Amino acid sequence: MAIFEWIFLIGFGVLGGVAVTNVIQSRQQQSRLEQAFYQLLEVENGNVSLIQLAATARVKAALAKSYLDTQVKFFGAVPEVDDDGDEFYRFPKLRRWSEPEEWQ
Repeated sequence: MAIFEWIFLIGFGVLGGVAVTNVIQSRQQQSRLEQAFYQLLEVENGNVSLIQLAATARVKAALAKSYLDTQVKFFGAVPEVDDDGDEFYRFPKLRRWSEPEEWQ
């Protein structure tokens, strides 16, 4: 009977390890998406395309699309098409004021 308990414990440990790995990977991807999104907003003057976001964050397009769709709804971005026929979203412009002294 002890061998079955060991097999169960090893199997449970492997499943737990996989779950923890997936959570860590998901958080890392979310962090890369957030960093890439705000970087693109600044660099591209509020214009962000799906392929830019996916490539900058180095995540799968489906994950980038899900993230971008959420940001589009939240910020009220407007879909547009450039001269080449590529779709992008125009987000409200970032306006930078001087930073408060306590942030410096």
